[in-house]
Amino acid sequence: NRADFFAYENEGLAMKDNGPRANAKANSSRYLSLEGTWKFNWVESANQRLKDYYSTKVDDSKWGTMPVPGMWELNGYGDAIYVNNHYAWRSDWVGQPPTVQDKGNHVGTYRKSFTIPADWKGQNVVMHIGSATSNVEVYINGKYVGYSEDSKVAAEFDVTKYLVPGKENLIAMQIMRWCDGSWNEDQDFWRLCGIARECYLYARPQAHIEDLFITPDLVNNYKDGKLNIKVTASKAAAGKRVVVKLVDPKGTDVTPKTLLPEAIAADGTATINIDYPSPAKWTAETPSLYTVYTYLYDGNKALEVIPQRVGFRKVEIKNAQLLVNGQPILIKGADRHELDPDGGYVVSVDRMVQDIQVLKQLNCNAVRTCHYPDDPRWYQLCDEYGIYLTAESNIESHGMGYGKESLSKDARFHDMHIERQEHNLRVLKNHPAIIVWSLGNESGYGKNFEDAYDWVKAYDPSRPCQYEQAHREGRASDIYCPMYEGYEGNINYCENDKYQKPLIQCEYCHTMGNSGGGLKEYWDIIRKYPKYQGGYVWDYIDQGFRGKSKVTGKQIWTYGGDYGRFPASDNNFNCNGMISPDRVPHPHAYEIKYCYQNIWTTIKDIKTGDVEIYNENFFTPIWGVMMKYTILADGEAVATGTQNVGRMRIVPQGRQVVTIEEIGKAMAGEYGTSGKEVIVRVEYILDEDTKLQKKGECIAHEEFKLTDYAYPKVEEVAAQPVVNKKSKAAAPSVSLDDRHEYAVLSANGLAVTFSKWSGNIAYIDVNGEQITQDDSELVPDFWRAPTDNDYGAGMQNRLAAWQNVRLNKKSFDIKQDGSNYVVTVNYEMRGVDASLALTYTMTPAGKLIVTQALKVNPDAKEKPQMLRYGMNLQLQKQYENIKYYGEGPGENYIDRNNATLVGIWNQKVADQYWPEYVRPQESGTKTGVRYWQMTNNNGLGLRFEGTEALECQALPYTEHDLQPTRDKQQFHSGDLVPQPFNDVHISARSMGIGCVNSWGAWPRNEYQMPWKDYTYTYIISAVK
Repeated sequence: NRADFFAYENEGLAMKDNGPRANAKANSSRYLSLEGTWKFNWVESANQRLKDYYSTKVDDSKWGTMPVPGMWELNGYGDAIYVNNHYAWRSDWVGQPPTVQDKGNHVGTYRKSFTIPADWKGQNVVMHIGSATSNVEVYINGKYVGYSEDSKVAAEFDVTKYLVPGKENLIAMQIMRWCDGSWNEDQDFWRLCGIARECYLYARPQAHIEDLFITPDLVNNYKDGKLNIKVTASKAAAGKRVVVKLVDPKGTDVTPKTLLPEAIAADGTATINIDYPSPAKWTAETPSLYTVYTYLYDGNKALEVIPQRVGFRKVEIKNAQLLVNGQPILIKGADRHELDPDGGYVVSVDRMVQDIQVLKQLNCNAVRTCHYPDDPRWYQLCDEYGIYLTAESNIESHGMGYGKESLSKDARFHDMHIERQEHNLRVLKNHPAIIVWSLGNESGYGKNFEDAYDWVKAYDPSRPCQYEQAHREGRASDIYCPMYEGYEGNINYCENDKYQKPLIQCEYCHTMGNSGGGLKEYWDIIRKYPKYQGGYVWDYIDQGFRGKSKVTGKQIWTYGGDYGRFPASDNNFNCNGMISPDRVPHPHAYEIKYCYQNIWTTIKDIKTGDVEIYNENFFTPIWGVMMKYTILADGEAVATGTQNVGRMRIVPQGRQVVTIEEIGKAMAGEYGTSGKEVIVRVEYILDEDTKLQKKGECIAHEEFKLTDYAYPKVEEVAAQPVVNKKSKAAAPSVSLDDRHEYAVLSANGLAVTFSKWSGNIAYIDVNGEQITQDDSELVPDFWRAPTDNDYGAGMQNRLAAWQNVRLNKKSFDIKQDGSNYVVTVNYEMRGVDASLALTYTMTPAGKLIVTQALKVNPDAKEKPQMLRYGMNLQLQKQYENIKYYGEGPGENYIDRNNATLVGIWNQKVADQYWPEYVRPQESGTKTGVRYWQMTNNNGLGLRFEGTEALECQALPYTEHDLQPTRDKQQFHSGDLVPQPFNDVHISARSMGIGCVNSWGAWPRNEYQMPWKDYTYTYIISAVK
């Protein structure tokens, strides 16, 4: 293994940067691509594999084909399977390491003919296979070349002696689904086979540079830069000269004049040191890249030149903090699997750039390469655009557990643990984006990892090294990097002086499905304790493949179990992304963006409008940013303005006070704000394009509620006179139909019909038009469709009493109370030890006041929590227009509404369900609702307004539609068929959705719905 670079002949091309998109090597006369269509043969089990596949006499004319790069299962060979922490062969056989069995061990055989340039004669020719899963055996022209495993690093073979320049040559390769190395590749992702990355041949002169190791450093209080360049060359290069040139980010040659050529020693090595004063530093905020050009000279002839981008930066740990260039950075990170919804492991450079673009848009500054080395081009892009990387090696033996059977303790796997660190470090060491090495993932703890740690620290002492299974006190980690540590556990660590490692969670905030609740509370702790420096959200991308629904024909995202009859499967547990498979941010991504933002605002003085801006960046002032502020009164903008905060250039970690005079004016009653809810919204907008973001994008925001909303008071609503002045009615009208057990209350255009049999409202009419759906009622509601996190905590079973509760009407009473009529219904509840009372008051103004009161038995034997407390009704399909004043515009929940904006939002029912959720679940709720209206296109409909903030939801699906059943286990959002009505929930509250994990954790206590009495009141009125 050597550093990932490409050597060029000394021509104009040599001066081009080795960037991943320009791909200068593709234009080099020393490069020959092997990508494209190969002949392909596939067998189901290893004992069926072709034994003489490499022979030049084999007739492959009737073979199939396979793209290179390309994954077998996505091209018609075998089934894609997903398992989390058990080996992929678990449904075929139970194995013992290090062997694998033949059964189910698919084998793919590749053959391709090619011709190499005649002028390559006399040069060394290397074959590069970017990634082969799980192993690869190579023959050329019928002769054995070599074997490689470790599926996530390149296999390179010197094939010089097997080739005939200028004539046709035959490459034959065989890849197995599993090998002994697979015992260390039990990662939580799709299990696929094939060639995933670049595949090519390249030529080198006999005398050439084998390897470069460029280590940057900063000295003199991080002011000045140093580069240590270690050169390793071929035997033929001994005695030849190495010349180094340094070019700055603008392309200017800044090579120190005192820098002299260095001769290659007899052992093939040379070392060059460069001292460079006051360089532009590399950080994720300032990704300044220099280029080192390393030339190999034979006399006055340059044999080759290697361009290598470098960054001047220093990484260290001091005082229990991870420092970059002397600053204790915050890791606002995500774990990223290398996956594409169409290509699987084959991820294009354009997709990589898109990934970084979305990371930047969501204020992420760091990625952990879970759980293996990625395509080297990914690291080049992170160098270029500025992403901190925790670079993980390809080790995970989760399926063996963490006890005595763990491979971390198995001497037979000792060397493999070391070798996989070598593969990771030797190839990727020169990338400034890598600030931490990771030994692997979920593989227990033992001597193998302690020795691996020692190797890493000896090879590259310039970076910290981490391993999660070292926990708090294991020596094989410089960082305490737990998975899914809860809030209290993190506080405990931070407050205990015994622990002197930085705390950076390698996985946290498990964003499976509708999730992300309680993230702000994590970041409140992170910003409080210096040694707690952030973490990596699990994970970045939903691992779904593009598919088509068998029910609707719509696009779906497939997950584990969607392929084959009996494959091993952990269902949709690989769909935990901040963003969808095609890189669309999920609703919870915006909560992450908010918690990760780098500009924070506080109001210092309401009367004067003094506002303090805090720059959370560590290296860059706020620049190129415009502050846009809006004053809202009851949701309507009454004053707006901008301030060019970019010109202020607020220094890193600095604060500055600016004045927004409109705040003071609004508080003084100007703009018609008296008696209204006044909110100040501050948004920070890019005032110019950046590399990946466009002018006009909002990068941070904050809202401040200065005065409260005037929620209606029941006594005042009950006393309101008739709104329609032409009406002479002093009270609502009442009609009773005892024969059909109906009672109708009507006033001022609103009529409600009660079913005296059930006690519920059966119909609601406005101006004689029926609004509600036939055969539906306004009913008490204690349930919502569970989320993935709910299922992981077993809430669908543990709280099922509330889903299955039955209401038995005990009494139904109508009486006149002054000018109002009051209906009172009492219920006995079957399934839970509680009772329910509903009161409906119809006023002359056509306002129906609804109060629902739940009284629980505090001594009940069973005390299940609730998922929702409210009421549910179904409106006719035409009532599809939503107008509400509350948190928005996207779905939000009581523990995930920090990123939302309070305003008046106009939406459609059809757009309320988030279609990118891989599996159907709860979606579309809005919190902090002051009022909620639903109308048809003629403006006719209903308005719901609480005496305090409501939670509201309107979907084209019912709760039942969104819950999988025994016959709908492989259930996708694209399978959903809209109902012929709109399902509406007017609720007091629902349980939070949580984020700590998806296999047992509940939301934080303050966001739960414990067993207790609940009462809420809201008002229904007509919209005409």
